[in-house]
Amino acid sequence: MSAAKPILLVEDDVWARLIGVVLDPTTSPERLAAFADFMSPDLPDFDGWCESARRTAGALYPTEVKLVCSRQELLANLASADAVVTESLPIGANELALASRLKAVHKYGMVLRNIDVAACAARGIKVLGVRRRSNIAAAEHAFALMLALARRIAELNGLISIERLAGIGRAYTPFDRRHTPGANWGRFSALRILNGSTIGIIGLGEIGREIALRAAAFGMRILYFQRTRLSAAEEGRLNAAYRPLDSLLAESDWIIPQLPLDASTMRLIDRERLALIKPGAVIVNVSRAEIIDREALLEALRSGRLAGFALDALYEEPGRCDDELLSFDNVILTPHMAGSPRTNGLQDIEDVIRGLAQALVG
Repeated sequence: MSAAKPILLVEDDVWARLIGVVLDPTTSPERLAAFADFMSPDLPDFDGWCESARRTAGALYPTEVKLVCSRQELLANLASADAVVTESLPIGANELALASRLKAVHKYGMVLRNIDVAACAARGIKVLGVRRRSNIAAAEHAFALMLALARRIAELNGLISIERLAGIGRAYTPFDRRHTPGANWGRFSALRILNGSTIGIIGLGEIGREIALRAAAFGMRILYFQRTRLSAAEEGRLNAAYRPLDSLLAESDWIIPQLPLDASTMRLIDRERLALIKPGAVIVNVSRAEIIDREALLEALRSGRLAGFALDALYEEPGRCDDELLSFDNVILTPHMAGSPRTNGLQDIEDVIRGLAQALVG
């Protein structure tokens, strides 16, 4: 790399913008203030974190960071780029042909399917990745919601006394302990376990794969659907079997849509597809609410065909007190918390900066 200030192209993801906040001294005061406010629940001293991250960057600071929103913008700027950070934008032979200065490509994640690793290796371009803690947190949140629904945690919380049982209209009738155990003396039904059940993951991207790894640990049967089927080796590593979407919906006890929102995924799970699910199935969504048609979802819950639903990123944020979803005992709504705490994303960005610094300046 030349002695001139390096140029870094970064796909414009809301978290990846932090790379510019740290490395590019021309970042606007408005953006700095906005991120300081955003980080405040978990990081009161955002300026201090930025200074620490700059020390991690070493000679990589200062860098000119250019945010690119499309492949066209990427192509237009590759000639001057020393490194690229990409989440979904492709880096292949056509892109590399325009990038005479390129020394490193950093995936903002671990799944490298949008990067031609062999073409990069032929040019001596380093390919880096990061296992994002925020994705791990989202997978953990999905399982927290699944377990809460399976064990009816939200409904049963605090029902530990005869008086509290009476408050929800249940009389206490003890078991005959001379003959039986005393567990579940409140006589609640419809609990389930995850072990041995079937989970259907729609989209095995970064978070989908983290969910699959945890499903295997719970002893679940794992099905998946996405437009491009994985290799047999990847399916084996994830213990996942491919199904067409309609078959996945019909076979799964737990349905986990894990897709980005675009024209092809908007209301992907509609009235017709909800009619395919087996009675008693549960949907847990920690991606985008709009993947599921809201009115069709409400109909499935009202009819009882759908036995439970959990959602983290809501249809409206903030939500409304009169949201009908709040009226169901078998629905859990959380206020967009899956990737939290913020320190997950901050550590991810530190790892990206550290990797780029090692690749570009040693």
